[in-house]
Amino acid sequence: MLKTILVTGGAGFIGGCFVRQMLDRTGYRVITLDKLTYAGIRESIPSDSDRHVFAQGDIGDTGLVHQLLAKYEPFAVVNFAAESHVDRSIDGPRQFVETNVLKTFDLLHTTHQWWKGLTDDVKAKFRFLHVSTDEVYGSADDGGKFTETTPYSPNSPYSASKAASDFFVRAMQHTYGFPTLTTNCSNNYGPYQFPEKLIPLMILNALSGKPLPVYGDGKNIRDWLYVEDHCTAIATVLEKGRLGETYNVGGNSERTNLDIVHTICDSLDAISPMEDGSSRRNLIKFVTDRPGHDRRYAIDCSKLTSELGWEPQETLETGMSKTIRWYLDNPEWLAIVQAKHDTSTRLGQGDAPAQKEVAR
Repeated sequence: MLKTILVTGGAGFIGGCFVRQMLDRTGYRVITLDKLTYAGIRESIPSDSDRHVFAQGDIGDTGLVHQLLAKYEPFAVVNFAAESHVDRSIDGPRQFVETNVLKTFDLLHTTHQWWKGLTDDVKAKFRFLHVSTDEVYGSADDGGKFTETTPYSPNSPYSASKAASDFFVRAMQHTYGFPTLTTNCSNNYGPYQFPEKLIPLMILNALSGKPLPVYGDGKNIRDWLYVEDHCTAIATVLEKGRLGETYNVGGNSERTNLDIVHTICDSLDAISPMEDGSSRRNLIKFVTDRPGHDRRYAIDCSKLTSELGWEPQETLETGMSKTIRWYLDNPEWLAIVQAKHDTSTRLGQGDAPAQKEVAR
């Protein structure tokens, strides 16, 4: 029998990358469970085969989850399934509580109940890896970096919901001995990212000559992590990580949002100049900041490096080059996404009226 891994949220941006990596780099069979909400794109992952099975469904559907576990007997569950866009959490926080807290608990509980019935040797080899975010730590305004012992201080409905799910994962391990691992990552970018997030939105708007909306003064800082690097880190933690531990994953690439937009503008100007020869930096438009916008995130991933030997392979420059080239070379995928979803309306203003062509 093939060794099998169950990946929840596997048609999303990061989950899809992990699914593709597992199929390309291992001999595992991958079972992908995804509800296919707005950001779950079936076309982002391979078709069904002997080594890949796609199941459309919700992690809160305990009957379906148990059926998949009992049928395929995975040696690991890797949970990417989550509502993950801060702006959407400002407009509709309840959905984030339902998915990131309640349904994540349902997934944990169902998996734990199934795991209890396994033989001792199989139970000892099983892992449940929960993928989380650095946003649970709050804002690193003191100039330091987040470590695995940084106190949680979430500032948005999204980060609060992820913090709650992290605590439930911890409780399942500490109380019941359920074999869990948690990773907390910095901002991801790369191919197949849904174009409501900063980098793909700016690439697409810049190519179309549309305004490039930048929140506030553009000086909010993020540590940018290429998605392929993130997924190799997850695979490393799954293979070598100590049970019950948390591992931070970062790209060692702190930049302001404005720096990122400038990089995109300059790269596209070099690859595909504007007809009038002007700089795409002229398209930048500063807009009202979103409520409660954290100023800085910064990850210290030295634990992951020193204990497990992982470190990012891409710099921001190499990763951004690959990302821009991918969006230029894959208009078919973009057409599918844009035909299904309107990404032009600004979210995350609370009670303010919606605005067109503005996003995170």
